[in-house]
Amino acid sequence: MNLKGHSFPVYVISGGVGATGEQLARTVLAQFHDSRVAIEVYPKILSWPEAEKVFRKAARSGAIVIHSFVDPELRSRAISMSAELNLSAIDLVGPLIDAVGTRLGQEPLGTPGLYRQLYKSYFDRVAAMDYTLAHDDGKRPGGWKEAEIVLAGTSRVGKTPLSLYLSVLGWRVANVPLVAGIEPPPELYRLDMRRVIGLTISPGELVEHRQHRQRRLGLTDRNSDYVDPVRVFEEIEAAERLLKHHGIPVVDVSGKPIETSADEVIHLIHRKIKE
Repeated sequence: MNLKGHSFPVYVISGGVGATGEQLARTVLAQFHDSRVAIEVYPKILSWPEAEKVFRKAARSGAIVIHSFVDPELRSRAISMSAELNLSAIDLVGPLIDAVGTRLGQEPLGTPGLYRQLYKSYFDRVAAMDYTLAHDDGKRPGGWKEAEIVLAGTSRVGKTPLSLYLSVLGWRVANVPLVAGIEPPPELYRLDMRRVIGLTISPGELVEHRQHRQRRLGLTDRNSDYVDPVRVFEEIEAAERLLKHHGIPVVDVSGKPIETSADEVIHLIHRKIKE
């Protein structure tokens, strides 16, 4: 039978978050052009009744199963049920655990999630960077409430690079553009305002940043409002008035290295949270 283009799911079942199994599945599927295979991750499966439900669901849907149980009892039951249900199942970590344990002469701890616990700060930073990239330039306002810092300012004031720098330090950051004559999304005013910081910059420096962006994009209209010094000055003043009206403190990034601006933002956040 020709199964080209046949669709089926891959189930990733794990006592942890399932990241290892999911990455393996995506690495393999990348080798198959236009494959219509959905990956479903079932994390934090810590008891056999939970696991059994997923295995039986996999049998009904014709799924390939990847499981990464470090608990020996769950792993043993998973292997037995896979054979019983005639599932295509891959025990991702079992053979390696057995081999390492034999060489070391030790029994494994069998505790799920230890790797992420040991490297929690690293995974927290990665999660902060993922969040920040997903909430850049006003995207996904429904998720702003999860931000630890929200930066607001005019176009090219430096919101994105500052957001990314703060995310590397472990902060979840959203940034919101302030456009002259357009009211910001209402979600901005529903936030914990202690988390919102405005950014401003000198008009001359902002004009330089915008002209540089125009050159990089191959734009030639030097007389547009976007780079007109008078309109830029008015835009900055309008943004500052809006921020002041809502009691949002402002960090002036003019002529400052990004590290200095980041330190000022963090200091403001800490001070506001303590108030």
